Amino acid sequence: MQETIYLEISNFLNYGIYIYTLSIMSAYIFLAFNSVLIIRKYLRKNKTVYYDDILRSPLAPRISILAPAYNEGISIVENIRSLLSLHYNNYEIIIINDGSKDDSMQKMIAAYDLTPSQEKVCSNLPHQPIKEIYRSKDPAFKKLIVLDKENGGKSDALNAGINLSSAKLIACVDVDCVIEDDALLKMVKPFLESVDEKMIATGGVVRIANDCEVAHGRILEVHLPKKLLPLFQTVEYIRAFLLGRMAWSRLNGLLIISGAFGLFDRELVVEAGGYDTKTVGEDMELVVRMRKLMHKRKEKYRIEYIPDPLCWTEAPESRRILIKQRNRWTRGTIETLTAHKNMFFNPKFGLLGMLSYPFWFFYEWLAPIIEFTGLIYFGILVYMGWVNWDHFWLLLILVYSFSVMYSWMAILMEETTFREYDKTRYLLTLLFIALLEPIFYHPITVWAAIQGNFDKFIRKKKTWGAQERVGFKKTNPSVAKRTN
Repeated sequence: MQETIYLEISNFLNYGIYIYTLSIMSAYIFLAFNSVLIIRKYLRKNKTVYYDDILRSPLAPRISILAPAYNEGISIVENIRSLLSLHYNNYEIIIINDGSKDDSMQKMIAAYDLTPSQEKVCSNLPHQPIKEIYRSKDPAFKKLIVLDKENGGKSDALNAGINLSSAKLIACVDVDCVIEDDALLKMVKPFLESVDEKMIATGGVVRIANDCEVAHGRILEVHLPKKLLPLFQTVEYIRAFLLGRMAWSRLNGLLIISGAFGLFDRELVVEAGGYDTKTVGEDMELVVRMRKLMHKRKEKYRIEYIPDPLCWTEAPESRRILIKQRNRWTRGTIETLTAHKNMFFNPKFGLLGMLSYPFWFFYEWLAPIIEFTGLIYFGILVYMGWVNWDHFWLLLILVYSFSVMYSWMAILMEETTFREYDKTRYLLTLLFIALLEPIFYHPITVWAAIQGNFDKFIRKKKTWGAQERVGFKKTNPSVAKRTN
């Protein structure tokens, strides 16, 4: 009798795993199909777009670039210089020094001839006290504003920057990222084109900058990372953005705009309450809250992703830092999904409630938990001698083959569209790394997600944790140039 019960439980779990696996594969095939359609449409339309018209147009909306900075003294001067040279006329840069303990503030004052300003900051959004607001005495840096405040974290710093800004649009960036010259032009275009629907936010594709040649805050030459972990992340980012977020952009079901670079309608951000300082997933949580507000208003709206590589960021090179990062991402996802659980399969929120939220719930949050639990269950079956090895090998080969083919599809899409990695050896390296990723890299991200769930529900951890970076590879701009 007892053995019969165990057998029924085993069969139930086996069939459950099969169904769950097939549902994930079906979902990703559906997303890939939509990604191909929207990227082809974007490239076709982009052939007739003249971005110089936007650059010269008096109708181009004013943009405030908000860049929180904490202990960025090593590179802050160069990072600001790169933001000052973006190809867009009507914009300002607000650097929020979030209580840095290094010499960031002193370096900015010296490099840009800053002096205290008498500007007032409105108090729509809560944040830590402001010490001083600085502007440059040099007319060449008239677009630069530096806000010095008490430490409160990234969300708190962004809220302070939003309060100081008076622009129609706000671009929230990580100050240590490398932004392409024409990024603002491409990000603002959907706002100018939107007629029947209100454009509330746009995001840009993020790529890995490790071992790329950088000078004065610009990518001069693109290289693949030399270390294994950043290489794995390069494949992961290509797949996530080209086959993931682009598909959700076409469906108008995006739940997240990358915190590294996003453009938002300022008025709606303020009405939604700004960034939540109590979550470590502030970028995702804000987007969901903005979308809920638009549903409440019953207004048609869109959020779009731009497939061009517009932002380059440094990926973790050590397993410890990578796990800390993914742990934080997991906790941020959990916080957002639990805070907005009333959307779950709620037709009131349309596609957002019926497709986007369930996808993130079942395939982003629960997938690592189910996978980890499945490994424990498999170990028990091996110990009990109940493994159907034919079914096991069939499922393993199926899952591995699908994972590799999906990554290869993303890599080949990159190769036939934007082709940032333009050398044959780069293409072959990426294809080879995709073969290794499910074996060596994926288990690390699963374990980090398990730790994130443990830290969220058991340890009640709420902090970001210290961020550690190696820094970009610097080069002499006189001897190198962008070749792709």
